[in-house]
Amino acid sequence: MISLKKILLVFIVCMAFLKIHAQQNAQFGQYVFNGMYINPAYTGYKEELYLQAFARAQWTGVKGAPQTLSISADEAINDESLGIGGIITKDKIGAQSALNASANFAYRIKLDRTETNILAFGLGVGVMQIGLDGSLLDPIEQGDNRIPTGNVSQVMPDIRAGIHYSNEKFFIGFSADNLLSKSLSVFSDYNLLNIKVQPHFYLTSGLALPLNDEFVFKPTFLIKDDLHGPTSLDLNAFLLIKERFWLGAVYRTSVKIYPKQNLDSNLRDRAAVGFISELFVRQNLRIGYGYDYSLNKLGNYDYGSHEISVGYYLVTKKSRRPKCYF
Repeated sequence: MISLKKILLVFIVCMAFLKIHAQQNAQFGQYVFNGMYINPAYTGYKEELYLQAFARAQWTGVKGAPQTLSISADEAINDESLGIGGIITKDKIGAQSALNASANFAYRIKLDRTETNILAFGLGVGVMQIGLDGSLLDPIEQGDNRIPTGNVSQVMPDIRAGIHYSNEKFFIGFSADNLLSKSLSVFSDYNLLNIKVQPHFYLTSGLALPLNDEFVFKPTFLIKDDLHGPTSLDLNAFLLIKERFWLGAVYRTSVKIYPKQNLDSNLRDRAAVGFISELFVRQNLRIGYGYDYSLNKLGNYDYGSHEISVGYYLVTKKSRRPKCYF
């Protein structure tokens, strides 16, 4: 028999995702291997035609937990001065779903003759379909006319923008998405079922520190904020072994950078801890796996979050790989 405590927990989680201003973008731990997922200015960074796919199952064991799929492709053209790419992401959280398709462009400026110091400005233009499936909701009172009888959805434009600087051993980037914020209004007088798509802001940076001929140490961080929910901080530490295998640890928490009046001051800071690995199966094929475990009360009810990725280079004549530390 399911305990009352577990029922209440699942209810609270579902309501947190459905309530206005609570929408968060899809969570990917392996953004560290393809920054285009959070920053369009990263498009073309690898300077080869690169295809990648992600799949993430978050909080496995909890009904209605987030599930996300995404595929992307990007390339650098015109003497690597222009990055072009595309990304499609499908995210599902309980009765709520989102499908996003975006075309990305990056103008890449080579700052020196070595062509390793690059400043890029990126723009992503696309569409987003936000939906709510009323058949997946379980109302307390049957026949509640405030619950949609089927799936309701709306298509809206989406714009992303970012800036990214990198050289062989350092990178820093800032980006924002969902810049055309808009609501899916199920009921004009009932905000609980109205989904608001919020702009998200990302600041990320990292170093690649060669220890010797066989090992490279790579610490990175990501700060993610939507101006309403908790500010998220990812701390990562990776080790590249013989230019073939990445192994790293991840710690995710919330930070209080500035006051937010709508947040409960008693929220716990710790969120999750885990690991990420990626293997160059062949020179042009990368396979990654990540796992993280909740450090808050949700960890008593779920079996952790799992994420896999596959990346493939279609062109192998260029020499940066596998020196693409970022």
